[in-house]
Amino acid sequence: MNIQPYILNEIKIPRFDSTVSDVLEIFNEFPYSHLPIMQEETYMGCVPVADARVFEPEKKMEEYQYALEGFFVRDTDNWIDVLHNFSKNDSNIMPVLNSQNKFLGYLELQDIMNLFTESPFLNNPGGILVVEKGIKDYSFSEICQIVESNGTNVLGAFVSGSDNERAQITIKTGTTPFNALFQTFRRYGYEVVSQNEEDSFSSNLQDRSRYLDKYLNI
Repeated sequence: MNIQPYILNEIKIPRFDSTVSDVLEIFNEFPYSHLPIMQEETYMGCVPVADARVFEPEKKMEEYQYALEGFFVRDTDNWIDVLHNFSKNDSNIMPVLNSQNKFLGYLELQDIMNLFTESPFLNNPGGILVVEKGIKDYSFSEICQIVESNGTNVLGAFVSGSDNERAQITIKTGTTPFNALFQTFRRYGYEVVSQNEEDSFSSNLQDRSRYLDKYLNI
């Protein structure tokens, strides 16, 4: 899904010649965990709010460039990769650069979370099951074949856990007689770990999404 419609430019981005007090004013107005810092037209990194609050207010940001965190995403990145970067960097704001490293603006975590919670994976009717198989033995083509042989479609699937020996795959399917589907997976050597009704899964996953949003919304 294209992230470009969600790129924002609503705040004045601080620069190396901005004072710490200028940066703190923005933090006080917007509940961001970080703020991008520019040197002329070049993105230099993000300053965390926790660090900015202990800097000397009258000094310029250039003196604290050692504290900047250099994370960003490209405007061509997939929203799943963008969400991963939000989580990895404990941030609720994400700078966006193009292929020429030009700063285009930033993304807010809530907007990307909304893309996830509004996706067909959550909203389309169906069911959820979790299966396990040897790390070298499973394949998504086989999983799709099993599901489709039971008269329904795969609406989404991802590796939700793995170790050196086994992989755990979470699958969302359309509505189908699930007992028959479970038996087919077992015949192909998959262990059916759990299954949940769609409404329960969606509720739990949306709760977790809101929790992640709250955790990152520093």
